[in-house]
Amino acid sequence: MSSCCGNAQKTRTQGNRHACPVNGKEYVEVRVSTIIHHIVEPWNWDDDGEAFYFCDDPECRVVYFSASNKVITQDQLRTPIGQKNTSEMATLCYCFGVSRGDYIKDQRVKAYVLDQTKKQTCACDARNPSGRCCLKDFPS
Repeated sequence: MSSCCGNAQKTRTQGNRHACPVNGKEYVEVRVSTIIHHIVEPWNWDDDGEAFYFCDDPECRVVYFSASNKVITQDQLRTPIGQKNTSEMATLCYCFGVSRGDYIKDQRVKAYVLDQTKKQTCACDARNPSGRCCLKDFPS
């Protein structure tokens, strides 16, 4: 397993940002390998090598987008996007199946996820649609 919060998550050009074509906010690049774990029929997706970015705005229909304004929306994914959902059913941690409701009921769950992250038993780069560690998605 990879270190979900370590250097193993580098994208093509780490730190590269681009504005979402729908909401105009800037977002960080996401690895193509992350996208193919979440899209329906990844074998039919034409990866032309273009960089894609992850939009986490709950108000925006776009999930992934490219600099040339190609978009992938929730209906093109097999994974519900917890970052775009404010309900208690929304997933906070994809590696361990933790929902917002789980965290509300027992805040020790965040300590568990943190401990597992330190032990490098997570796989956020593939499981989390953002391709990044879920710890920032937990409410403060």
